[in-house]
Amino acid sequence: MSASRTQFYLDKQNAKWKGVCAGIADYVGVDVLWIRLAFVMLTVTGVGFPWTFIAYWLIAWMGTPKPIGLYQNAADEKFWQGVRSNPKRSTAEVRSKLRDVDRRLADIETHYTTRHSSTLAAEIDSLR
Repeated sequence: MSASRTQFYLDKQNAKWKGVCAGIADYVGVDVLWIRLAFVMLTVTGVGFPWTFIAYWLIAWMGTPKPIGLYQNAADEKFWQGVRSNPKRSTAEVRSKLRDVDRRLADIETHYTTRHSSTLAAEIDSLR
């Protein structure tokens, strides 16, 4: 797949207007309702009145639409949202899982070799 799953995209499928709020919500892994409420509150209270509109239009103009079929299923989408939010945590989780698999394999190997060590030694002695 040529599209990067860790890149920001405008989410036209869940868009109300241009897909900016839906894209931001998809990128950070938050419900789109909270992003839209934050945008409205910033605009209505006057804290960021002209800047929210300018930022919205710049993002809508510069952003690329999300490719259809970027995520195969919901679990895939949640995984990539986690990677975008904290890549170091994601690599630490993978490293931890691999350590756990390695430890379990070593335990199996130790169990098998210690349980059959006497029969293995007897077979070696019988071959001499």
